[in-house]
Amino acid sequence: MTACPLQIRQLHKRFVRDAAWVVEDVSFDLAEGELLTLVGPSGCGKTTILRLIAGFERIDAGEIRFGEDLLAAAPQQPVHIPPHRRNIGVVFQDYALFPHLSVLSNVMFGMRGRRRSRRDRALDLLAMLGLRDLARRQPHTLSGGQQQRVALARTLAAAPRVVLLDEPFSNLDASLRETARRDVCQLLADQGVAAILVTHDREEALSLGRRVAVMHRGRLVQIGPPEEVYSQPVNAFVARFLGAAIRFQVRAAGTIADGPFGRLLLRRPVQGVTDVVLRPEQVTFVSPQDSDVTGLIVRREFRGPVQTVTVRIGQQTFPIVSDSRTAPALGETVGIQVSGDVLPFEESP
Repeated sequence: MTACPLQIRQLHKRFVRDAAWVVEDVSFDLAEGELLTLVGPSGCGKTTILRLIAGFERIDAGEIRFGEDLLAAAPQQPVHIPPHRRNIGVVFQDYALFPHLSVLSNVMFGMRGRRRSRRDRALDLLAMLGLRDLARRQPHTLSGGQQQRVALARTLAAAPRVVLLDEPFSNLDASLRETARRDVCQLLADQGVAAILVTHDREEALSLGRRVAVMHRGRLVQIGPPEEVYSQPVNAFVARFLGAAIRFQVRAAGTIADGPFGRLLLRRPVQGVTDVVLRPEQVTFVSPQDSDVTGLIVRREFRGPVQTVTVRIGQQTFPIVSDSRTAPALGETVGIQVSGDVLPFEESP
């Protein structure tokens, strides 16, 4: 079994007494060498969790351990190991580089040992990230992507036990973001360092994380491999947050349901009226003669390789993502077919 160096147990935090919890009853483990993505909407508590793990904030209840070391505990016999003694690296959203130091000096800043060995180690890290030729430059002369990689090199130079990344790619333009993601993940994998990456970008969360942890209103609502949380969401919020989802009501009898998309197969049995969530990739447009369900295309939004096509079925409208090459025309009547089963959700998101 893979070791779990970082253990979070029943974590609670609020900033105003008697106010709602910012983080409530959050528990998870981080395995050796694992990249875990922590995803959720703004204000859901994900950055607060990073700050609690790093030691920048004190927990109100729960426990944080690294192996056998207790880093934080409350409220009984409270423990709070200060940040500089936790050996946890943090890459901030704004990178927090020292403007008066060169790239090389920034990377060497947190290292210990003889200067020559520190310099060699720093240059090796910069070389891994394609930055060795920029070692003498000042941070303000670098692009956003280069600054982001320098910040990561500086964090890894101190040989942390865990790296925490707080939306490190959000300040990069689209052309740099994919390259930066690839470089960062490759370096973390090469170094064998466990990491938690906070993001509100569902594509980033699903593509980078070995596991994805979904936050909502301070609580951890689901954690698992990307394929699992996408295809088997525990509630409608997770289904909609992690991908385009069409939500509507059906009348169910066991695993069979009837609604605006016709007769559907449910993933689990339900009786009576229930909400279901359908992924757009399950919907296929066909000739009206080939389907019992037809709709009218009332809107199209071009998005490069795909289009968001709004179809009216009866009195309801539904946005459906379609391949731009085969998307139906505005005003066209289409037949609609659904493949696979759909997820019923009786509770509110």
